Amino acid sequence: MLPSPLVVEIKRGAVADLSQVLQQRFISGSGDVVIAVGPSQGQAIWEQVRPTLPDALLFEVPDASLASAGRLQEAMAGNGFDAVVGIGGGRTLDVAKYAATRAGVPMVAVATNLAHDGICSPVASLEHRHGKGSYGVAMPLAVLVDLDYVQAAPARLVRAGIGDVISNLSAVEDWELANRERGEPVDGLALALARTAAEAVLRRQDGIESDDFLITLAQSLVLSGMSMSVAGSSRPCSGACHEILHAVDQLYPGTSNHGELAGLGALFATHLRGQHDLLAEMRDCLERHDLPVTPAGVGLDDEAFVAAVMAGPGTRPDRYTVLEHRDLDEDATRAELAQFLAPVG
Repeated sequence: MLPSPLVVEIKRGAVADLSQVLQQRFISGSGDVVIAVGPSQGQAIWEQVRPTLPDALLFEVPDASLASAGRLQEAMAGNGFDAVVGIGGGRTLDVAKYAATRAGVPMVAVATNLAHDGICSPVASLEHRHGKGSYGVAMPLAVLVDLDYVQAAPARLVRAGIGDVISNLSAVEDWELANRERGEPVDGLALALARTAAEAVLRRQDGIESDDFLITLAQSLVLSGMSMSVAGSSRPCSGACHEILHAVDQLYPGTSNHGELAGLGALFATHLRGQHDLLAEMRDCLERHDLPVTPAGVGLDDEAFVAAVMAGPGTRPDRYTVLEHRDLDEDATRAELAQFLAPVG
């Protein structure tokens, strides 16, 4: 059976259905749940759902760290809660997913923005004293996306989700490359879900001001999470694009955001594979949505980007992508970057 949420609801006013979803989907008949909220819109949503969930416990998530996830798990210990409801952005949802998995209870995700595919993924990205790690977790049992709150989120964060989902097109090419060169098994269903998610967004001419576009983007991000669950890893949504992203995070913390870096990394990786038609389509999509398509667009100079490309393979030594395949030295990487930048100045 395909691992997936029991329910995915994407519409305006979806938050009002939270207590009903908990009851009708047999997640919690009593309403004894922990509501984990983020520092911004999560609190506003809590005030909205509080009258219908009087027995819920509020837990404010200060950051996306293992420590915060541990404190959430401790708050649940011995109290017989039925589930954890994470309300907020990706960081809050990652904390809630991790704590719910460790506590052995289901998790419901209420997303307030569409910045990346962590909404429904079986992975939690959490900070610890030595940096940041990715941890396997259970998928949410239900996903609610309230378009009213998404529209109120910063536009740049919503657009970032476009970059993350478009990067699937590069990631699946890297996976197939690993299959051809190394015999790495490819899961056809996971690959199809990841590619379908990206292609649903790739050629649309509307944008984040449109509810129809936001519904498609939310569905694509959920599909991406499902593809990772089917694959048993992040492979269908994470290749050289994310190796470059993680290297930027390590070398230059605070640079841009996840989705913008994923989109840029995907463009450069697609260039390295010589897929010029696909590159043009991806670049057109990102530019159409005001997403960066050059290192300068994310605040990096060329040398910093070259350093990140060189460091990329070290972030995922178990993963074979075009970076490992080409195995470029610094001079060759500079030359490829110059060719990549030539069409866009």
